[in-house]
Order: sequence, then C-alpha cells, then structure tokens
Amino acid sequence: MRARRVARVLIDSPLPQLDRLFDYAIPDALADEAQLGVRVRVPLRSAGRVVDGYLVEIGEPDATDRPLSELDALVSPVPVLTPGLYTLARRAADRAAGSASDVLRLAIPRRMVRAEKAWLAGPPVERPRVEASVVSEADATLATFPSLIEALDGGDRVAIDAPPVARRLATGAEVAAWADLLAAAAAHMLAAGRSAVIAVPDYRDLAQLEAALAGRVPDDAIVRDDARQPAQARYAQYLRLLAPEPCVVIGNRSTVYAPAHDVGLVALWDDGDPLLAEPLSPGVHARDAALIRQELDGCALLFAGHTRTTDVERLVQLGWVRDVPAARRVTPRVVLSPPREGEGRGVRVPSAAFAAAREAVQHGPVLVQVARPGYAPVLVCADCRAPARCAHCGGPLHASRPRAVPECSWCGRAASPWSCPKCSSGRFRMASSGSERTADELGRAFPGVRVIVADGEHPVATVEARPALVVATRGAEPVAEGGYRAIVLLDGDRMLLADDLRIGEHCLRWWSNAAALAAPGAPVHLVSVQGPVARAFATWTQPAYARSELAERAPLRMPPTVRVASIRGQLQVVEEVIGQLRDAVKDHDPTAVLGPVPVEEERRPGGARRSGGAGGASGLVRALYRFDYAHGPVIAQTLRAAVIADALRSARSPKGRPRVPEAARNTLRVRVDVPDLDL
Repeated sequence: MRARRVARVLIDSPLPQLDRLFDYAIPDALADEAQLGVRVRVPLRSAGRVVDGYLVEIGEPDATDRPLSELDALVSPVPVLTPGLYTLARRAADRAAGSASDVLRLAIPRRMVRAEKAWLAGPPVERPRVEASVVSEADATLATFPSLIEALDGGDRVAIDAPPVARRLATGAEVAAWADLLAAAAAHMLAAGRSAVIAVPDYRDLAQLEAALAGRVPDDAIVRDDARQPAQARYAQYLRLLAPEPCVVIGNRSTVYAPAHDVGLVALWDDGDPLLAEPLSPGVHARDAALIRQELDGCALLFAGHTRTTDVERLVQLGWVRDVPAARRVTPRVVLSPPREGEGRGVRVPSAAFAAAREAVQHGPVLVQVARPGYAPVLVCADCRAPARCAHCGGPLHASRPRAVPECSWCGRAASPWSCPKCSSGRFRMASSGSERTADELGRAFPGVRVIVADGEHPVATVEARPALVVATRGAEPVAEGGYRAIVLLDGDRMLLADDLRIGEHCLRWWSNAAALAAPGAPVHLVSVQGPVARAFATWTQPAYARSELAERAPLRMPPTVRVASIRGQLQVVEEVIGQLRDAVKDHDPTAVLGPVPVEEERRPGGARRSGGAGGASGLVRALYRFDYAHGPVIAQTLRAAVIADALRSARSPKGRPRVPEAARNTLRVRVDVPDLDL
C-alpha cells in the first residue's frame, strides 16, 4: 500500500466543536500545490457539505488503512497563514476560551482574486533602505527617553508617558509627539532590517502616524492594515506582509496579528481606548494579543500613552513591563476651575474659564469639551424631575433641536403628546446640554466668533489657526494647527457619575488626550471637578493614579488585579459550569462567583426588546467568575470544554423526540477578561 501524505486542516467555522485540526489525504492532483498556509476546501462528513479551511500542517506519510477524506480543492496557491500567525491565534484563542478560526477571521482579510493575481504577477519586493540621516534623527528622538534604544534593541517590554506636545517635522507637517516617537522607533527597527507593528485606536491617530512616517520610511515599506480600506486594497496590503522583507505595519486593533517578516517591535498607542478592545468573539484585547506575540517572537513591546492604564501599571508593578521615564518632564498648564463665590453651583462655565476662553479666542482656536453629542441628550419632567421615557419601549427621550418634539433614543418614535407617568404633567425640561446646544449657547456668548461642532455626526479632523470655538465630544477633538490657545473641559462631574468601575481612569484619559492638544503655555481649565482624578490631572501624575486604583481594587478583587470571566446561558447550564470551575481550581475562593442574576432586557433595532429575565421566554442568566492569573489556563480550558459540550448537546436531535426550540439551544456564552463587573 502506498503511503499517503496527510494534511491537517483548520476548518473556518464558528462551531466550537470544530476548533481543532482535521486529517485529510492529499490527492496526487494537489500534491505539488498543497503547501502550508494555503486556503483549501474540504468535505465535512457530519454536515454533508464542503467547507473552507487552512492547511496548517503536513503530517508524515500514513501507511495505515484508516479511512480519510481527500482535500476537495485548493482555493488559492498563496500561503496566507504563516506558522507564526497560527501559533499566535491558537495561543490567543486558548487564553480567551475561544476558537482559533475566529481570531484568524479578524487577522486575515477575504481573498480578492484580482489583487492576488496582480501580486503573483508583480516583481519581488526589494529590501527597503533608510537613509543614515534619518536613522540619526530617529535615534535623537528616541534618546529623549534614556535607555529606550537599548530596550528596543534588547527586545524588552517598556511603557512610556508620551509628552503632551506637538512637533513640527522636517517635512513641514505638525504631529503629536507620540506619533513622532513611534515613527522614530519604526525607522530605527527598519534600519536594522526588522519590521515594526504599530496599532492605534482610530483613523485620526493613523493619519498622524502616517504623517510622522512620511520622509522617514520609504512609501512602499509602509503597510496599512485596517478595515477602513477597500477590500481589494486591504488584501493587497496583506499580501505585502507575506514578503520576506521588513516593513512598517500600521493599523487598528487587529494589526497586532500582522504576519510581517522578522518583527522587532510591537507598539500600542493609548491602550485604554475602548476601540482597541475586540468586540467580536473571542474578544481578545489588542494589549493581550501584543503581550502574547512579544513572548512568542521575542520582539520589543512598547506601550505609549498620555495616561497609564491600570492593566499596564499592574505589569509595571510586577516587573514584567519596565517604565522608561523621559529625560525632561513636560506638562500642560492645567487649571482647576470651581465656581467662584456667588456664582452658584449651577453655573456651567465658571468666570475664570470663561475669561480665559474670551482672551484666548482673540488669538486662535479654543477647544470646549462636552460629555455628549446632540442638542439635549436627557429630558426630565418639568414638575417632578423624573426622567422622560418613551411610552412605547421605555427608552430615554431627547430633543434634537430647540422646541422640537421629544424623540426616543431607542425606537426613534416622536413622543407627542407626552405625559409623565408619575405626576401626569405634560411638560418637560432639558436636563443636559449636548454639543449642539453648547455651541448655540457659546455662539450667543461670543458674538462674531466662528463656532465648530465636532462629534460623531459632525467629524472634524483638523482646524485652522484662526479664531474659533470648537465644541467637541470626548474623543472627537480635532487637531488645531499650532495647538489650541485655551481648552475648557466641561461636564467632568457628570462624566464621573457614570456607572463604570473604570470611570475615573477613562475620564483621566479623555482629559489628558484633550490637554495634549493645547499650544505651549495655553491654559487647560477643568471645570467643577475635585478629588483624586482632578489632582492627578492637575499634577500630571497619571501613573500614580493608576497605582492608587490598583491598591484600592486589590482587597475587593476587582479587575485587573484578578481576571473575570462572564458566563451567560440557561440557569441550569450556568450552574453546571460554575460547579466545574469549582472542581477545577484546588484552592477555590468561595467569593469568586458573583451571581447568577437574570440578564436584563436587550434592545433590538427598531425598538423591539427581548426579555432575558428569569420570567421571560429565554430565562437567561449571567454569572461572573473571578480568578487569579495563575489559574488562567485551567479556567480557560474548563470554560472551553463547557462551551463545546453545550454545542454538542444542542446539536443532537434524537429520533422520535421533538426538536429543541431555537431559544433553548446553544445558549452558553463565555467571555474571559471582562473589564468591568457590570451585570
């Protein structure tokens, strides 16, 4: 009997029971083309159909007579899955109790035949060259952080606090100091013949990074890996990563998986931004994926930001990440602006902040940060002050413009007529001011001054260096040419009232990122905020605030001092999983389990709502399980086994028995490393 070559294939499927390698015989017709990493099509006996997958391994010739199905077809001859990428995806999925195919679906874009043919027909990629003058300038930039160059060359894990200033480059472009620093690190690595991978939260950060790289790194050595590109362009850029030549990869959260050649640096900017948290299963944060990649590749890992997250600070305290301070500390001019005596607690803009804005707007743009977009995001009853809710779905009402009929934020219905269910009053009042209402108020207070609104519905990337009032929501602040002449941060007290474990950390990040947009010496007024967050912002000691947060959370066993897994499903199934977790951990903590509690109603598009309470149709509950980092592997394995068992149990349909209703099948959902304990 002739020995057969065996292909081990990872099937691209969301079913958890298929998250393993399957053996297939390689037919003679595909013997030459069946290479590691190529896309293949294989038969799936249990489903009676043909599915896609990746050829991960080629086993030794098999001389046994065990029955093996053959590869059905070769989808593409290009090996898009490198061994390093598969190992990274497997490790990340195992840590999060998820599937490797789900991770690869985020990392590898869809195949585009036209882009692939152009790539195969094109010339080979040449090794990029970085001029000696660029290397000297980049090293001088990196030298502003002593020992940073040695840390990067040695493959260390470091955290830095980026200077909150802007820098003008030789090309004439003005970029933030953090972009200049990361571009210098990338140029340093590329000059050494190694690749650099840099992940940033959104497109505006990506634009600054591109501007900082221009003139330093050859254009053909810069690879964009983000989903905002057209499908053809993104796949073509991904194929460039597979070339055996170094490059600089820039993009968003999935960029940390980029299979670039000989990666010497993985860098994350502002890892506290929620855009770097992956919402799709298995929900691996870009920070965790970068830590796994650094361990596998032995490359340098750089965390940079204007603030320090408690997650990174925990690693610094453990000695796993090294803090590299700047040689010269640069801080903005922060002013805490409480209302003056006689102004009243309801004054939104104190006189000191108002006077600073009035003086500064004569010389250039002034930034005013607010908490929410729109005109009046919150309406209340004018008589009893109860929140105004929609009579149809119970959603909050808001006003889109002055004297407008209230509308529901959930279902979009107009609430006319409206009456308060508590006091039967038909009158309402505006309880908050969004970006548009604030712009109207400031427009009347500053007659003749141009007012610009920047929020999700009105995106603005940059503003000119002429007088203007820029009213922006948190995180949507445009970059001003030459910096803002003054910054006023409003609604800070309301931001801190949000029901979020990390709200202080988030507010400090929002305010610090806005303060970094100020011109040198320009005042930054934080209005009506006191306490530890305000002191940390005023003294620019964000790492110290992160340390104090960790110290307060440790006795309460709150993340990130411990890891937290969320378990959601039918009550009986959730209780079974909790019992399995108790058995898996020898020194089980009796306070580790929180819940289970009924899942609150979930709102669907159009206002329809699905009941998830114990008395609803689904009867879903959710529990949280807190565990130490040392127990991570066994907890992840136990959760993954429970998910697979639930999927297999739900897939069975015994003959003669009625089929299990859809709502009761395969309801178990787990999520590891949830950042908050919000049930």
